[in-house]
Amino acid sequence: MKKIFAIAQKELSVYFRSPIAYVVLIVTIVIFNVFFFAIIDNNEEATLRDIFKVMEFLFVFIIPILTMKVFSEEKQMGTMEFLMTTPTQNNEIVLGKYLGVLLFFSFLIILTIPYYGIIEFFSRPDRMAILTGYIGIWLEGAFFISIGLMVSSWTKSQIVAAILSYLFLFLVYFSSLADKYTNGVVKAIVKYSNVMTHSENFIVGILSSSDLIYFFSGILFCLVMTRISIDTKIWDNV
Repeated sequence: MKKIFAIAQKELSVYFRSPIAYVVLIVTIVIFNVFFFAIIDNNEEATLRDIFKVMEFLFVFIIPILTMKVFSEEKQMGTMEFLMTTPTQNNEIVLGKYLGVLLFFSFLIILTIPYYGIIEFFSRPDRMAILTGYIGIWLEGAFFISIGLMVSSWTKSQIVAAILSYLFLFLVYFSSLADKYTNGVVKAIVKYSNVMTHSENFIVGILSSSDLIYFFSGILFCLVMTRISIDTKIWDNV
């Protein structure tokens, strides 16, 4: 565990030494603030439901920026081989890097907590819906990060990693657009694979085992595939 936390700490420090991280934080919070006050003003309703939807949409575009260099930069600079020759297991490398990105993402989520404080001060919101909404947003981000990590382990190019991450995230986020063109088993698969199908329940205050299984199994699958990728090195020339 110490090695995992050490790698996570290193990964987190890299973010806060990079101007890109601060640009992402500032731009994201500014956008969230604008939408928050616009939504509250228009809806006149004490809820974060619509702001959660804005957040999950923006995360589709933000998270690939955070994950694109996690492994690809290590490969490009030749430090990946050195890291793998240290007395650190590949599982610890994957989990440490994942935890580092997840902590940065969690910090971004924490910066939105004042929204709850504002609506709590002026009204009586549905606290359970807000709590489950934050859980759902965090799980969705954790899932997106695992996808980005997996893709970053496939290539030395940060640009390729970002493009592929966008492709996968668009597939899981916008797959519902294909719903009307399918039926039967295929329709059920498309609906279940769509991330909004599961996040919507959290946003309205529903905790479902099916939704939890979706996110946790997706995260586990991507992390296992990441481990396999760095073990086999089959993508090292990409």
